[in-house]
Amino acid sequence: MDAQMMDLARTAGTTVVTLMATDAWERTRDGIVALWRRVSPSRADGVEGELEATRDDLLLARENGDELAEQELGEEWAGRLRRLLRDRPEVAAELRRILADLYPEEPARPGTVQMRAEASGSGRVYQAGRDQRIAER
Repeated sequence: MDAQMMDLARTAGTTVVTLMATDAWERTRDGIVALWRRVSPSRADGVEGELEATRDDLLLARENGDELAEQELGEEWAGRLRRLLRDRPEVAAELRRILADLYPEEPARPGTVQMRAEASGSGRVYQAGRDQRIAER
């Protein structure tokens, strides 16, 4: 599997999980399930259940401030999508279209993000390649 497909799977997994906590959740679920229903109809209902369970886990993780759990959920979906793309590379264009329809401000093909920061003394640096939430107490 080439790097472009790996990036697509990683971006899609993260995007799907991120959108689970937004108003776009139902469209996200419906788009991903429709994709699976087309390429593997016998697994579509299971995928829908897994999406629902992941959403429950995500909402609980956010409620508890568990950012690691949220990252792991994105990685799990990236793995599922990577395996789908490995087995059915022809669905890459459809997956890109689904992502573009759901989250148009995100590019369907990720670019490279490079960040550099320096802080000294009591200085703090906050950087993010996407959304960032800071909860200081």
